[in-house]
Amino acid sequence: MEHSVGQVAGFAGVTVRTLHHYDAIGLLSPSGRSHAGHRRYNDADLDRLQQILFYRELGFPLDGIAALLDDPEADPQEHLRRQHALLSGRIGELQRMAAAVETAMEARKMGINLTPEEKFEVFGGKDPERHAEEAERRWSHTDTYAESQRRAARYTKEDWKRMQAEVASWGEHYDALMAAGEPAAGERAMDLAEEHRLHITTWFYDCTPEIHRGLGEMYVSDPQFKAFYESMRPGLAEHLRDAINANAARRE
Repeated sequence: MEHSVGQVAGFAGVTVRTLHHYDAIGLLSPSGRSHAGHRRYNDADLDRLQQILFYRELGFPLDGIAALLDDPEADPQEHLRRQHALLSGRIGELQRMAAAVETAMEARKMGINLTPEEKFEVFGGKDPERHAEEAERRWSHTDTYAESQRRAARYTKEDWKRMQAEVASWGEHYDALMAAGEPAAGERAMDLAEEHRLHITTWFYDCTPEIHRGLGEMYVSDPQFKAFYESMRPGLAEHLRDAINANAARRE
């Protein structure tokens, strides 16, 4: 069965403009065209769009997603296993997404064809592309944003995997630190805050202690950033903000 671009946009909760953009950059080109030249998407196209939106929700840039999906050694089941591992590490609002990945894994293993609505209902009408647009709106005029975009453009699939592993490992250590009752101004917390700053400097842009202070405040005040850190452990956003401030003061 084939679907029009408008139908697919409705299934997935994204805009037609987003689908046109994915086609233009070669990330998701529809398999067919109507007699009038309009885009027509088949089930394989919907499966690829599902994978794209899962990776977008996890914070991967579009070029990083393309590198992962176009890897000839990867198979659809491996993508689902990777996504399941990443999503299972989150709690709260992302638990619903982890369950959807499990459903997709079971459906593929058992040969069950999900309806277009079932494939995309997990996103709840949320367009992941809007997060990227919001970041560009806020920071596109800054040198740090330009440097971040420049570096991200040259990362390989292995680079993205290594970066995600570093984030997961850091989150586990910070979770353990809070579970042990360590104060934000303690040595261990400040050391992990410094590790956090150096991770940003290594992968994205030169994150000075002063810039890091600003980020710490944003992790608490911005709902999206706060949700990300709170998914690691409730209260982590505020604890990290305080540890960042303590570490910056230590370095002054």
